[in-house]
Amino acid sequence: MSKKKIFRVEAEETIDHCLNRMKDEGYVPVRRMEKPVFEEKKQNGETIHVPIGREIVFEGKKVT
Repeated sequence: MSKKKIFRVEAEETIDHCLNRMKDEGYVPVRRMEKPVFEEKKQNGETIHVPIGREIVFEGKKVT
């Protein structure tokens, strides 16, 4: 079994809920990563990228 696991904060979930889910599975967070989520839209014949949110991901380490 791997000692590290990735946990994503789901759409209707808070960061606290995700951290509690990690704890319930026996993991502690060691890194938090965020990246923007964009949507493509056409405007005046050009494609533009409009930010619509962010994706938050935690890397967890197995507690021994």
